[in-house]
Amino acid sequence: MLNTFKYKAFSLLACLCLTSTGVAADALSEAWRAFEGRFDGMMQEAGTVGATVGFFKDDKIIARHSYGMADGETGRLIDDNTIFHWASITKTLTATAVMQLRDRGRLSLDEPIIKYLPEVRAVHNPYGSMEDITLRHLITHSSGFRSPTFPWSDGEDWQPFEPTAWSQVAAMMPYTRLHFPPGSAYSYSNPGISMLGRVVEIVSGDTIEEYLTKNILMQLGMSQSYFDTTPYHLLKDRSNSYWREDGKTKTFGLDFDTGATVGNGGLNAPVGDMVKWLNVWLGLDDSTPAILSRESFEEMWQALRRTDDSSVEEYMGMVFFTIQNTPEGKAAPTRYIGHTGDQAGFTAFVYIDPEAGTAAIYNNNTAGDHAFRLREQVRADMFENIFPAAHTGATEE
Repeated sequence: MLNTFKYKAFSLLACLCLTSTGVAADALSEAWRAFEGRFDGMMQEAGTVGATVGFFKDDKIIARHSYGMADGETGRLIDDNTIFHWASITKTLTATAVMQLRDRGRLSLDEPIIKYLPEVRAVHNPYGSMEDITLRHLITHSSGFRSPTFPWSDGEDWQPFEPTAWSQVAAMMPYTRLHFPPGSAYSYSNPGISMLGRVVEIVSGDTIEEYLTKNILMQLGMSQSYFDTTPYHLLKDRSNSYWREDGKTKTFGLDFDTGATVGNGGLNAPVGDMVKWLNVWLGLDDSTPAILSRESFEEMWQALRRTDDSSVEEYMGMVFFTIQNTPEGKAAPTRYIGHTGDQAGFTAFVYIDPEAGTAAIYNNNTAGDHAFRLREQVRADMFENIFPAAHTGATEE
């Protein structure tokens, strides 16, 4: 149970880590101070145990704010070392792995998925042959596969959080169907990205965790990042997770295993490590070209299909989402690239403005009916107030 005394004592505490620079200038400083107040108010109203939000430019965290606790049971506050779960933001690493293998000539995006996963033939396809589904369909969420991961748990303690082995996922194929002709529409699909993770394993000979660790995490020095269960030496920094419903907070737990779906949503990392990953998107890390070329990133960021998010003008590319947002008083829209994540109590987003070299990051360890609305509110505030203020500071310098 959550320690109610400590929760009340610490949930209103916030840590400001704001460094004004010549780039950010007074415009960002003032905007961030006002944003902090709104952020704390939103978190308090929602009953959030702990959350963090940050903004950086040109490889420097110029504003960061944390609210509440990483662990309500012990009263441990969120700090710079707190390790959060990033859920579907993991997809950006898995898609990058696919593009790495593509660029090295190890696979083609236009190959059928059954070349690598013949078990997919058993899927019910009322629109034609399963040979029609390509890796490109999977990476652009246009394959026709369902959105939720395959159902396994109905609440029994002995049931896994997700299927633990690919053989279990493969066994579900005969009981799966396509919902539209491949390539004809957009529909977010967790199973589709899990399949791409399996393709990376088959082509590379490594597990998806091994491949991503060797070819991305190690190269970027993301030494506090890992997949699924927490290494013993990092448990002291791991954020707990919570579910909020009917005014009550339930503890989800420190660890869970995403099993065969790890490439779809198994990443855990502190904000500092995630900044290293976003620096690659922005081209600010010296090892960026070795991980993926700028041309390949831009290819992944194409606005291919409008998504079903009614709150923003959002498009799907190759796993990455593109949002076109026009702040009040501006004539032209700004392009934001990013991804959201939500799983097992955690709700998160990461977005970059590639033209301005700026990025925003958010993670909340308390889910519930409010979680998506809360994330939308924080995201909208960043788009309307923080990104433009940083751009104004840069322009005035």
